[in-house]
Amino acid sequence: MNILIIGGGGREHAIAKLIAKNPKVSKIYALPGNGGISQLAECVKISAEDIDGIISFAKTHPVDFAIVAPDDPLALGAVDRLEAEAGVKCFGPTKNAAIIESSKIFAKELMTKYHIPTAGYKIFDDIDKALSHAALSDCPIVIKADGLAKGKGVTVAENFQQAKDAIISCMKDKSFGASGERILIEECLSGHEVTVLAFTDGHTIVPMVSSMDHKRAYDGNKGPNTGGMGVIAPNPYYTPEIADECMRTIFLPTIDAMNKEGRTFKGCLYFGLMLTADGPKVIEYNCRFGDPEAEAVLPLMESDLLDVMMAVRDERLADCPVKFRDGASCCVVCASSGYPGSYLTGYPIDFGDAGDMAGVEIFHAGTKSEGGKILTSGGRVLAVTAVSDDAESARSKAYEAVSKISFEGMRYRSDIGGC
Repeated sequence: MNILIIGGGGREHAIAKLIAKNPKVSKIYALPGNGGISQLAECVKISAEDIDGIISFAKTHPVDFAIVAPDDPLALGAVDRLEAEAGVKCFGPTKNAAIIESSKIFAKELMTKYHIPTAGYKIFDDIDKALSHAALSDCPIVIKADGLAKGKGVTVAENFQQAKDAIISCMKDKSFGASGERILIEECLSGHEVTVLAFTDGHTIVPMVSSMDHKRAYDGNKGPNTGGMGVIAPNPYYTPEIADECMRTIFLPTIDAMNKEGRTFKGCLYFGLMLTADGPKVIEYNCRFGDPEAEAVLPLMESDLLDVMMAVRDERLADCPVKFRDGASCCVVCASSGYPGSYLTGYPIDFGDAGDMAGVEIFHAGTKSEGGKILTSGGRVLAVTAVSDDAESARSKAYEAVSKISFEGMRYRSDIGGC
């Protein structure tokens, strides 16, 4: 089989590594891929958002199955067009199902309509009304751009000035373009945050190992939100009893709600949850594998990923075993200095002997291969994951591997899994 992977980050590298293990796979194409993915696949410089370019490629190359991994191409209808125009079966939701992430307002209204627990909220398309509401609200409050914003469209405002800055950034300065024309102002939930990724074919839903993302840029959960600075899996606060409650009150009702709305979801559905004093509530949905959650969860997977993805596409997930190993993983992101703000790229990466450590995987997020060297090319550069029998040994091993890696301006949080 020839497999096409859309995307070029750490999540796609994690997917590619597992896909390459399937004996049925003869070739992998990646659009655009990255320096690490290029060691497993033929990388082609076509952006994940260039849907016309993707369709043209799929029509002129032998592709048997496509995996559309990032949010933007899913929201732009890449799955719909690959299947309809190129005749290629895909893993990933259609455009009308991907709206569960591409519009936070849609997601909140869906939860309200179907009584799925979430934070209280109000919707605004007028900046003056939004500012007035924020001024009268008890902080902290959460400001969210409605549309996709590269994981940076959410601000937890500790005071009115921070809320005001976030509202102006979205609605006046257009920092996120059309995504910020409408915003949500939500109550700030408190408790332990949990991510649960789940395979679903629109009928059956199979949760993966839970995880805990660390989104703030600096140690102690300080600094601006990022796309994620590290992950541990499983999440220590996500008990079997809570998992059962989430299945009953959130997971199954969400799949049922999407079906009732004529938006059957097939792919990986991401549940961002808060374990509050009133029970688990949904913070957000994503329509795909989280990044870097995928780099922590997928290394624990024992079942064949491609077989599961094909079962999801063909709506036969109930007959496909999905198993994860016991133990734990810890993923530490090595980022460029300045991320999530401005940063420089093009620096060579010295991996030392980190890649030779047993139980360690190094996933490339923002890298490129040039002149026989691997260079930095993004804000989040590497996701270093260690798998072990328990969380503390996985954490220790991950940081040992990170200590062997270096590039100009490299920085990382030192407290992943410890806070």
